[in-house]
Parts: sequence; structure tokens; C-alpha cells
Amino acid sequence: MIKVTVWNENRHEQTNEKVREVYPEGIHGAIASFLKEENYEVRTATLDEPEHGLTEEVLNNTDVLLWWGHVAHDDVSDEIVTRVKNRVLDGMGLIVLHSGHFSKIFKTLMGTTCDLKWREADEKERIWVVSPGHPIAEGIGEHIDIEREEMYGEHFDIPDPDELVFVSWFEGGEVFRSGCTYKRGKGKVFYFRPGHETYPTYYHEKVQKVITNAVNWAKPTTIGDVYYGNAKPLEEIKSK
Repeated sequence: MIKVTVWNENRHEQTNEKVREVYPEGIHGAIASFLKEENYEVRTATLDEPEHGLTEEVLNNTDVLLWWGHVAHDDVSDEIVTRVKNRVLDGMGLIVLHSGHFSKIFKTLMGTTCDLKWREADEKERIWVVSPGHPIAEGIGEHIDIEREEMYGEHFDIPDPDELVFVSWFEGGEVFRSGCTYKRGKGKVFYFRPGHETYPTYYHEKVQKVITNAVNWAKPTTIGDVYYGNAKPLEEIKSK
């Protein structure tokens, strides 16, 4: 059974009535709910818990970590960021959602500003599948239509993705690389764009399908031990 931790800063839900109306159990609760239906072992964690809910014990028992943040990126402890980074390098999968592009952990793993254009105008988003054979796109069809979403536009200051799975088009004319995969150390990272807090995006059936597919893709794979540092020769070295 895949062990999933859904992390959410959980600040909008405390201060914004509109967000509470859309996500009465929090964004983390909404995501955890549909993942539990897939028979994953799911727990949630939030910013204001001790150690942000991401203790060594929790992370060591997490196969895939989902991350949603927006207004409180700077409140995340550098110590916890390093802890999460080390787990990713050691094989834990990481799925970064929407405004998590500006999180400390994503910027640390990308090594860039991860900046972009944005606009809130209740506009339509069409997410095109540009890698139809990719497992994250399985069962999606050619595109996902979202009636109202926040716009993100290029240029998105990220490294070139290992694989580009989705590209978004917005009613105002912009496009955006909205589904990007990376490998970091032994771990896999997937960035998925949609999910503004005032829209019911995480109830969208195809958005849920993408996230579920991404959990399956990002789960750790079994590999042999890897050793670094000074190494003894495998064969005899003959003096010359």
C-alpha cells in the first residue's frame, strides 16, 4: 500500500470565508478524501503543527508527499525543507501543486526562482495533454477543461522538465507548462498547476485522476544500494 502525506499550509482556510465554503475540510482534506478512495494509506499535515507535521517519523513513513502552499512559504522552517529535500533525494516522491511553485522546497530542488505571470479573472483553463503515452496522463483524453481558474503564464522560470506532460491555455491568451516531471537523486518530482484556493478545482474528476496517476508514478522504486566516496577496485590493477 502506497503511503501518502498531503501537506497544506492551511492558512487561507482559517481567514477566508470563501475558501472555507469551497473546502470546509481544508484543501488537504479534500485531496486526502479522494486519495483514500483509491485505497492509499493517507495522512495529512499542516504548517502550524509541531515541525509542520513533517517529523522524521512521518517522512520516513511517506512514499509520496503532496505539497500545497501560498501565503506562508516563508513560515516554513529551513530545517524542515532540508529534511524533505533529503527524503526526496533518498527516494520519496514529491507532488507540488499550484502555488507551491514558490515554496522553499520546490525552489530548492529546482535551483531557480520558479517565478511566473499570474492573474485572477475567473477565466477558462484548458489543459492539453502533450505526452499522451505518459502514465500521469492515463485516462485523461486530449485535454481537461476547467471552467474558472487563476491564470499562470510564461515565462515560468524552472529548469527544462525531464518530461512535459501538460500545457495549459487560458481564455486571456496565455499558455503555461502546467505538468512537469523531474528526477532528483533517487526521487521523482511532479509539478501540477491548477488548484487556486477559491475555486473547486480539486473536486474536478480529471484533476483528481491526474493527481492519483501522479502518486502511482512518483512512488519509490526499488533499487540497489548506492555507495559514494573512495572505492576499492573491482579488478586487480597491475602496476605498469
